[in-house]
Amino acid sequence: MKIKSESGITGIDISISIIIIFIFVSIIATLSFQINNTAKSLERRGEAIGIAIQEIEQIKNKGFENYQGLNSQSTKDNEGNNLKNQPVNGKEGYYKTIKVQDYTELEGNGAKIEDLVKKVTLTINYKINAQEQSVELTTILSKEN
Repeated sequence: MKIKSESGITGIDISISIIIIFIFVSIIATLSFQINNTAKSLERRGEAIGIAIQEIEQIKNKGFENYQGLNSQSTKDNEGNNLKNQPVNGKEGYYKTIKVQDYTELEGNGAKIEDLVKKVTLTINYKINAQEQSVELTTILSKEN
């Protein structure tokens, strides 16, 4: 009785090797895609935060007078600029919305004097992976005596 020699590669060995390589390459490709996607998402969010900081500093520099007389129903500031969904200058795909609330509009402050303090909320909207994302910063402006 002669036992068959086991030297050489059979078709089953090659098939198993190809399946293992295919699974390995698929896992690596998926991980690479997820890492790239996360990196882009973090980059866009970081840029939105930077834009929000710059915009909030501009709001502070303009001062209370630019928002005097405005409340949560206002759609334009005192210079005539729209407050809702305005494209950010020089930054494609980013939009800003400014919401101005008088201190008297905040809960528990109805009896206070109007037009002394404003709460200004800036929202930067952007899209990543076809989903709307946003960053929000708030500042307080007060009238100087």
